[in-house]
Amino acid sequence: MSIAPGRYRVAMIMVGLPARGKTYIAYKVSRYLDWQGVNCRVFNVGEYRRLYVGVRQPHDFFDPTNKEGLELRRKCAMHALHDLLRWFEEVGSGVAIYDATNTTRERRRMLYEACRDKDIDVLFVESWCDDEELIEKNILEVKRMSPDYHGIHDEEFIINDFRQRIDHYKAAYEPLNCRPGGLRPHHASEMLIVAPNAYSTQAAADENEYDESAISYVKKINVGTQVVINRIQSFLESRIVFFLMNIHITSRSILFSRHGESLYNLEQRLGGDPGLSPNGIKYSEALPGLISKLMGDQQLTIWTSTLKRTIQTASKLKYPKLQWKALDELDAGLCDGLTYDEVELTYPEDYALRNDNKFEFRYRGGESYRDVVLRLEPVIMELERQQNILIVSHQAVLRCLYAYFLNVDPQELPYLKIPLHTVMKLTWTAYGCDIRTYKVDIAAVDTHRPKQTSSKPSSLINTAHPSGRQTPTSLATGGA
Repeated sequence: MSIAPGRYRVAMIMVGLPARGKTYIAYKVSRYLDWQGVNCRVFNVGEYRRLYVGVRQPHDFFDPTNKEGLELRRKCAMHALHDLLRWFEEVGSGVAIYDATNTTRERRRMLYEACRDKDIDVLFVESWCDDEELIEKNILEVKRMSPDYHGIHDEEFIINDFRQRIDHYKAAYEPLNCRPGGLRPHHASEMLIVAPNAYSTQAAADENEYDESAISYVKKINVGTQVVINRIQSFLESRIVFFLMNIHITSRSILFSRHGESLYNLEQRLGGDPGLSPNGIKYSEALPGLISKLMGDQQLTIWTSTLKRTIQTASKLKYPKLQWKALDELDAGLCDGLTYDEVELTYPEDYALRNDNKFEFRYRGGESYRDVVLRLEPVIMELERQQNILIVSHQAVLRCLYAYFLNVDPQELPYLKIPLHTVMKLTWTAYGCDIRTYKVDIAAVDTHRPKQTSSKPSSLINTAHPSGRQTPTSLATGGA
């Protein structure tokens, strides 16, 4: 079930100078909405520019006085807008994210009017920053990851060129709903702040006048130190705003580990609250050394479920710890404590239904993977607010979290391989997520079960997700 049932058409339009985290925010929102069952797509104008104009454009290409560069960039922006509008015609409902600088009032007006003419609601999202330390970190990240400088190894050239590009954009920058006369603020305190307010037709400007005080927008100032919200009108927009208020763009890592091998793992039993096996205890003893090697002197907080096996696994780690009921394993209901062979023998119809659609199947008196996704939303929101976190949890729960961060299709989610005695480290950059896996050399059983062929005629099974997304099979490795 989607968080936005029914017909919804929202264009989320990014605003801000380069090195302010716009692309990072855009893809974060996209992953969150996808995970919640909302059809979503990002239209990154920079990708259109690299495709149609080429990479490695010098900084003066972005100079607002460069008429040729200005026209080429305008054409790329229009091409992306055309594709966005066509996408809405194809899918009907969804959220499209238009990722570009959109630093002038004139450009924003054009985008707003084009969307409103097609009955598409518009939500502007501006990332505004004057924190020089943070900007410098983002510039260094661009030096390392930006596709605009792919193949260039002169770091000093990249940094200087990118800084000059930012200066070109600054020359024409008009923040959202800035002071009358188009003054550009140098500090957050100079900005015109409009308090949240329900939409009123009396407050709206004449339909022939573009008035940014009368439109929906969110302004994140200095990575969320201050958030300005203006005229949010729908439930879906409010969910996007809530998510935006919880995320930040500073670098951090999240580590995942299943509990050590448990006594139930040895017997291939579902659920329960067993303790660790002898090899599981060895893993708990080896884990502190690995985590210390991965994190060094960085601060870290440990999150576990409330079940014995995760608490035992984290017991030797000398970091602050927090238990989450929401991180408990998927509830197998009446099948709790049974082996898969016993489930097939006792509940043959349930066993077949689970094989047919594992994501939607709910155990009698228990949960489905979709239920787990829904109960994990508070965990996701808190994760987005935090710095470095190690989560020690369970196979189904870590599959759901992994699927969120790596944007895995729900129908493939239940078949991700999350092995025992392994730590996964996810580190975010402006242009993606770097994931590395560290296997501890302690034997453990393999609880992974291969995806089985459907036991029903294909015409009776509908495993399509409401979003209509394609399945990224390269991310999935089977079933369990």
